[in-house]
Amino acid sequence: MIDVTANLTNSFLIAMPGLTDPFFARTVTYLCQHGPEGALGIIINRPSDLTLGEVMQQMDIDVRNETIGQMPVYFGGPVQAERGFVLHESCGNWNSTLRVSDSISLTTSRDILEALSVGEGPRRVLVALGYAGWEKGQLEREIVENSWLSAPADESIMFDYAPAQRWKAAAELMGIDISLLTSQAGHG
Repeated sequence: MIDVTANLTNSFLIAMPGLTDPFFARTVTYLCQHGPEGALGIIINRPSDLTLGEVMQQMDIDVRNETIGQMPVYFGGPVQAERGFVLHESCGNWNSTLRVSDSISLTTSRDILEALSVGEGPRRVLVALGYAGWEKGQLEREIVENSWLSAPADESIMFDYAPAQRWKAAAELMGIDISLLTSQAGHG
């Protein structure tokens, strides 16, 4: 039996093959918050057509580090799609940061982008627009309905793997070849 009361903060939510919602099909979402009132996560394997340099230019931030300017900006989820979120290794002191774990934080303030633009700030970052959110009890219902597989988060998958490899690699953390799973739930 699945323990749907467990706190899944700092976990991956891996979309099961039967999840066909266009926002979430074949995604890996990093859960930044999970509790009795709901959950918040960032999709980590859907790069958008935007680069970080383009976003910074729109924010009037001068990008002096070309590598940072070329980084992809991810579709983090359908909620507040115009708002930026920076997943990063926990370091620095930023104005608006949620410490998710000892090693991963989520920052929403401009100061981290300004630091990145000049080659300072965290070395490992993933910038996203929007987030995935669940109301009280919604995520737990979706897990019971076989929409999601949860696995402990792995920083290397989040920061080092190519986006197209993250879905399969996240499932492999649980010893699962997700390509072999069927879209049918086994609740018969």
